[in-house]
Amino acid sequence: MDPEEVRTILLRGAAAGCTEALFTFGERPEEEPGFQRMIRAIGYESILDYCHDMCLRSIEAGVLPHTNAGIMTCEELAQFREVNASMGLMLETTADIPAHRNSPGKDPAVRIEVIENAGRLKIPFTTGLLIGIGESGSDREESLEVIAGLHRRYGHIQEVIIQNFCPKEGTPMERAAVPGYEEICDTIRMAGEILPRDVAVQIPPNLADAGKLIGCGVDDLGGVSPLTIDHVNPEHPWPQIDRLKELVGEAVLKERLCIYPQYIEKGWYHPTIEGLIRHLAHMIEEREGS
Repeated sequence: MDPEEVRTILLRGAAAGCTEALFTFGERPEEEPGFQRMIRAIGYESILDYCHDMCLRSIEAGVLPHTNAGIMTCEELAQFREVNASMGLMLETTADIPAHRNSPGKDPAVRIEVIENAGRLKIPFTTGLLIGIGESGSDREESLEVIAGLHRRYGHIQEVIIQNFCPKEGTPMERAAVPGYEEICDTIRMAGEILPRDVAVQIPPNLADAGKLIGCGVDDLGGVSPLTIDHVNPEHPWPQIDRLKELVGEAVLKERLCIYPQYIEKGWYHPTIEGLIRHLAHMIEEREGS
């Protein structure tokens, strides 16, 4: 997106009461033909330079940035910590699977190192499993155990997403078997048993049937946008707030920031965004009170 387009969306989001801007993209797109020319045409040397600047614009607009930029070095994570309330990287699986063979950034050891570095830097973090990509039930158990171990060591995992893989036409995995309700539910229950109690279990409500799965142990539905599509899964529209209220049934639907309350209390944020975090937390309290 052109920087001015980003700014317009951020301002519209702030006016609509949004509190989070998600920045996510493929790993190291500079390696793709033509991308370097495109990013330089709008005044940046790399996607991370661009994203860092957009995070600053987000803060100026009054919306907290949350960046999921794939594999990042410890130095890059430290730089982005200054302009992000939280960050994320899906572990996906600890298994060696054919779907990841040609993607060096999908190497489980590489991804675990990024998550571990985020813990060392005290970055409130989101990770998760992608189910239905060729992993087994025991692989999922091992993946959850690894995440639980990282959290016990560093205390930085806010939430673990249990995300069902959605095949896309025209890709090598377009014929992959879609995980069914029982398979997803079993994984959610396993997550509840393995993960420490202070780690939320999340599902994306535009990819899975939240109405059915909440009873399996889901306690977070992630973010939904009144303004933009899910750019990663554009064929799956987000449910709007009224629909979410219907989906959760007797459960309580509560708004939260992209930095969980316990990390605000710990002061796990950079001074750059402290004022905005406090302001938005107060705004949510007032909305709940009304």
